[in-house]
Amino acid sequence: MTAQPSAVPSGGRIPALNWNDAHRTSIQLRFADVDAMGHVNNARYAEFLEVARMDMSQSLGIQGDDDHSMLARLELDYVREIRLGQTVFIESLVERVGRSSWTVAARFVADNVPCAFARSVQVRVNADHIPEALPERFRELVAPLLAHGAPGS
Repeated sequence: MTAQPSAVPSGGRIPALNWNDAHRTSIQLRFADVDAMGHVNNARYAEFLEVARMDMSQSLGIQGDDDHSMLARLELDYVREIRLGQTVFIESLVERVGRSSWTVAARFVADNVPCAFARSVQVRVNADHIPEALPERFRELVAPLLAHGAPGS
């Protein structure tokens, strides 16, 4: 059995969601990910989130026409540093599915300690990059990863 991440540090900067139900993507840290301060460079977090979104989509069976989306918004809340040599994974939940957009909530966990929270909004677009409605199939595929507040929160 995999150890569960410890309690969320810094009182609520990482939402209390059903993280046990989240999709989990392992991140392999490399020397190039670390900056002069000895921790993972802030720009790498966005790259890791892209890897996690792609991994999540693949595991859900999202492919081809299911998702033609563009990243419209990215929020990152850094809570603790991540350092080279730590075991890192990203947990992802689908926080919201709208008419043409969907929001993913993600938390970075290093050595079983939550270290950062991210929220990204993707907007489905047509060939002219104009927003269009998400297909019903997409909604069905992401349903297993819908976020909800943790019990007692």
